Amino acid sequence: MVTQPGAIIVGSGPAGVAAAESFRDHDADTPVRIFSADVDLPYARPPLSKEYLRGETDDVALHAQRWFDERAIEFRCDAPVDRIDIAERTVHVGDQRHVFDTLILACGAAPEPPPFPGGRRALLLRSLADARALRDAAGTAGSAVVIGSGFIGCEAAASLAQRGIPTTLVAPEPLPQEKRLGGEAAARLRDLVAEAGARHVGGVSVQEITDAGVRLDSGVTIDCDLVLAATGVSPQSKIAAEAGLRVHESRVVVGSDMATSVPGVYAAGDVALAHHEVAGRRVATEHWQDAADQGTIAGACATGQQMKWDKVPGFWTTIGDATVKYHAWGDGYERSRMLDHGDGFTVWYDSGDTVVGVLTYNADDDYDLGERLIAEGRPAPVPMN
Repeated sequence: MVTQPGAIIVGSGPAGVAAAESFRDHDADTPVRIFSADVDLPYARPPLSKEYLRGETDDVALHAQRWFDERAIEFRCDAPVDRIDIAERTVHVGDQRHVFDTLILACGAAPEPPPFPGGRRALLLRSLADARALRDAAGTAGSAVVIGSGFIGCEAAASLAQRGIPTTLVAPEPLPQEKRLGGEAAARLRDLVAEAGARHVGGVSVQEITDAGVRLDSGVTIDCDLVLAATGVSPQSKIAAEAGLRVHESRVVVGSDMATSVPGVYAAGDVALAHHEVAGRRVATEHWQDAADQGTIAGACATGQQMKWDKVPGFWTTIGDATVKYHAWGDGYERSRMLDHGDGFTVWYDSGDTVVGVLTYNADDDYDLGERLIAEGRPAPVPMN
């Protein structure tokens, strides 16, 4: 089967959906098709570890089928792309061959089961199907262990605890996100996890998941009947690499317009390593809003518009009832300083006497100020010594 050429988008996360919408906004006639390995219509991923897991909402859909129909965007779920042929300008889905004029790769990232014995006993949390399984398991769980103290791990541990499930968060780092955010900020994140009702055990490695629970390298086994592995994700760049596109550290290399070195082929979101106009270098991101922004740029540029990625990367995370906000280039800092506001805090990060990051809790003015200072390459508003 060979289809009519047009725009093909691989992936239905924020980058893919934004790319389709942006393309259609600038081109009303060219056929647009989205191929998704997901079995569900596009949905918002941020609520999956929070409101959805706590059973507070089932409404996580981004758009109903009608939205795609009204925009003449063909959406195919449960349709993973097996192969891309750049020379023939085709994508292959099962035994079907689809020709494209424009291709936008928004394949996202996927979690991998932890490598230690019994790792496949752990649930994962990335897709809506994963979230359904986790929420169903939580309905009968007597206790839970969450492995990994990244933001998803902290969010999920807090949500499980808020459901009344005794929950332990375990991770190799002594404190959540300590390497990324520094000791003071990491201690505050640990406190927020604890305030939500979860227990934090840092500086430990998991040796095995057994029928009884999670065995640590300390020799202690934490009894539980629900285990969630929140140990990171890997960009889904395999089909891009096999097609001959330039891939660096598992991400497709693109310019600030999301274009690859192959004319008419773009990449956006978690699978992309994009040049940032303001930073002047390639910046990797793994956050919802950044993916949506990149998708919008890719879709517009694929129709001949001129757009560049120039927004400062950032995201929000909600741990229990606390919303923490973060703007940063994400590639390290030289100094940090925490300011305690009583009911919240701000952490400023700088490098070479310019702000490169800001982390806030109940300090929205600082969050907005930090975004401007980072974009303008200006110093922190407080002494950093």
